[in-house]
Amino acid sequence: MTDLHPFVAGLPKAELHVHHVGSASPRIVAELAAHHPDSKVPTDPEALADYFSFTDFAHFIDVYLSVVDLIRTPEDVRLLTFEVARDMARQNIRYAELTVTPFSSTRRGIPEQGFMEAIEDARKAAESELGVVLRWTFDIPGEAGLEAAEETTRLAVGLRPEGLVAFGLGGPEIGVPRPQFKPYFDRAIAEGLHSVPHAGETTGPQTIWDALTELRAERIGHGTSATRDPRLLDHLAQNRIPLEVCPTSNIATRAVTDLDRHPVKEMVDAGVLVTINSDDPPMFGTDLNNEYGVAARLLDLDERGLAALAKNAVEASYLDPAGKRTLAAEIDTYTTSWLEGTGR
Repeated sequence: MTDLHPFVAGLPKAELHVHHVGSASPRIVAELAAHHPDSKVPTDPEALADYFSFTDFAHFIDVYLSVVDLIRTPEDVRLLTFEVARDMARQNIRYAELTVTPFSSTRRGIPEQGFMEAIEDARKAAESELGVVLRWTFDIPGEAGLEAAEETTRLAVGLRPEGLVAFGLGGPEIGVPRPQFKPYFDRAIAEGLHSVPHAGETTGPQTIWDALTELRAERIGHGTSATRDPRLLDHLAQNRIPLEVCPTSNIATRAVTDLDRHPVKEMVDAGVLVTINSDDPPMFGTDLNNEYGVAARLLDLDERGLAALAKNAVEASYLDPAGKRTLAAEIDTYTTSWLEGTGR
């Protein structure tokens, strides 16, 4: 089988499901932990590999929140955001919709205006210095309840930063029903934001239906359990509702038992628009390039198939139409040049 890693490394890509704090590299996490010695997070980057070994989804949330607690000042926010973009640039990610949870920072005392200025300053620097276009999805941390929903909506609508394009819902699904968040999504949608909640990762297909009917989801984060409901799969395919699939994440959090059992092929075979994403890459020991390699194996893809997968993410993104055309053309040009160079 052809080694696809060199092709993937140079392939221009977009990423739609990747978390802000969850993208902090071991180097940055260790640096922040050293700045805040009261934290239980290790200050040795090598020790973080063991720290980021999860027993289940609940354990993952606990570890994730301990890293969130390291982000305590606007300077921390700016550093994290720009370094995430730097890691994206190394992978030839041209465009990303980064999921940001402002409530987790403002409740810890970061001034809300300072938070917004920090992410926006990093966004503009990332585009001018690194060539990475960032947009934001503000998400409600579901485990924090309706107080977090109210605050996230207020921040999104009242202090809306220039890069904000979407509104989401993350955190645990078990015990956090989607319908209770309907009023907040209604307000965000009324302000022109897109609805992109997580659903069906650790719960069944009904959670996805709730996200579609109650939260008016335009894309679904994960959607792993969709294959358990043929009617739902057909609905997603017929209405071109994309799924943000994160294979390695699903294994790390035990949402799926092993990669060979991952339902992504069933999704694709059903005609669903699938995008490939890394979720919380350093925490899961992965990155987007690796996830494309995983997808190539699970879906039996060659270079053309991987290029089509990359164009799925462009289609499903909220990049402006001109930007979509440019990035899709860049993918085509790169792929054609690569295949001509290899005599194929």
